[in-house]
Amino acid sequence: MDQRTPLDLAYDAVAAARQVAVAASARAGEQDRDDGFPAEDVADLARLGLLAAPVPAEEGGAGLGREPDAADLAEILRLVGSGSLALGRVYEGHVNALDLVLRYAAPAERRALLADAVSGHLFGVWNTEPAADGLVLGEDGSLRGQKTFASGAGRVTRALVTARRPARPEPEMLVVALDPGTRADLSAWRAQGMRASATGSVDLTGLAPLARLGGPDDYHREPHFSGGAWRFAAVQLGGIEAVFEAWRGHLARTGRGIDPHQLARLGEGAIALEGARSFVARAAGLVAHDALPPERIVAFVGLTRLAVERAGLEVLGLAQRSVGLQGFLRGHPLERLSRDLATYLRQPAPDRALTAAAATILAADGPVDRLWNLGEAG
Repeated sequence: MDQRTPLDLAYDAVAAARQVAVAASARAGEQDRDDGFPAEDVADLARLGLLAAPVPAEEGGAGLGREPDAADLAEILRLVGSGSLALGRVYEGHVNALDLVLRYAAPAERRALLADAVSGHLFGVWNTEPAADGLVLGEDGSLRGQKTFASGAGRVTRALVTARRPARPEPEMLVVALDPGTRADLSAWRAQGMRASATGSVDLTGLAPLARLGGPDDYHREPHFSGGAWRFAAVQLGGIEAVFEAWRGHLARTGRGIDPHQLARLGEGAIALEGARSFVARAAGLVAHDALPPERIVAFVGLTRLAVERAGLEVLGLAQRSVGLQGFLRGHPLERLSRDLATYLRQPAPDRALTAAAATILAADGPVDRLWNLGEAG
């Protein structure tokens, strides 16, 4: 299938994501190495229109994520994550970057950047910096410094980064153009899982921004900064499903599913999985509607993060106990899936997300069953 530019009215992004997920799952094992990257899968994202899909329809995309409840975007992120968490991490960054472009870019920059997405450029969002030296935008208009823990390093060709001016503490959002295979150092990425995410450091020194988005500190504007965490939770949900399916398949192949203890574990895992699914769906809808006070949206997404993490850890533990030692041997479907999921579940500041959500709940007026009802602003 040729890449659709612009996407036609009959385009089905969810069906495209299913295709990508099947192919990505088949390739993920060979990509599981320190220098791995799902390049063929990213090419499929472009070929099947998913890199362009977050762009509004009138500008050549499908308006993915602009629907009232973001249900299609949640489903697509879940599907891509179920095929490959490394690919899901990269695609979620692409979607995040385009959301920020749509939210904050001036008209001319917006048109140019969206056209880049439609033409197949891979976007990413990089905001983590070395502790001693952040990214600085100099008076001459060029950058000095690095970004670290940058997924898709050496592969992303349009990076949305945060940078500070020498006399201003508030970060600005910039987009920089990068050539594939340049400026990236992946030598420190020796993680247990997510090996194929090409996560590393990128030296941006000497580059001039392609575009500047919004005003100072718009990057951290709520509820979309913290609230956007629902997207990586949706990718994680896909990873949990992949672990569950590998576990279920093992029990079916080996005939061990007739054991009532094994059935009980599988049932407990299904409960955890469906609970996570419900949290993600509701969080996506609350962020998309944007009708509640920001602190309530952020609180619910914080709870979603923790609910998905808890479900993932529970399913991992149950699956590994059910499968036993075989699930830790290379070549078994569960082994790589478990490593990738355990690694990707390690998102920053989980305790702060939990206590901040609890503080919002404690301070709110009215009964708890109305805290996250759309239209309840009190």
